[in-house]
Amino acid sequence: QVQLVESGGGLVQAGGSLRLSCAASGRAFSRYSMGWFRQPPGKEREFVSGVSWYSGTSAYADSVKGRFTNSRQNAKNTVYLQMNNLKPEDTAVYYCAASNRPIVTTSPNDYDYWGQGTQVTVSS
Repeated sequence: QVQLVESGGGLVQAGGSLRLSCAASGRAFSRYSMGWFRQPPGKEREFVSGVSWYSGTSAYADSVKGRFTNSRQNAKNTVYLQMNNLKPEDTAVYYCAASNRPIVTTSPNDYDYWGQGTQVTVSS
């Protein structure tokens, strides 16, 4: 069992930055691939970024490449999402999720545990 708690969301102007954190509790955090998803108002949940527990490699949605960077600190059981040059279309509830798969996948169905989400609002 893994519990996830996100933090760091808020209101920011376009062009600004935020860093989201996801703290995990439970066993074997280092053996979970971690994903970030977001759900804009009235839309489905979508993949943003993820990092594999096996290879350490990261993947990003095309819409955030070059602007968002994820990282993980296994010693702190925490993953981060650094978001730069934010745009109004980045407005959404952001979720972190854990998967026991060795690779990053983009389907929410592949993730076993979810946080409660944190709101990110980008004003124009």
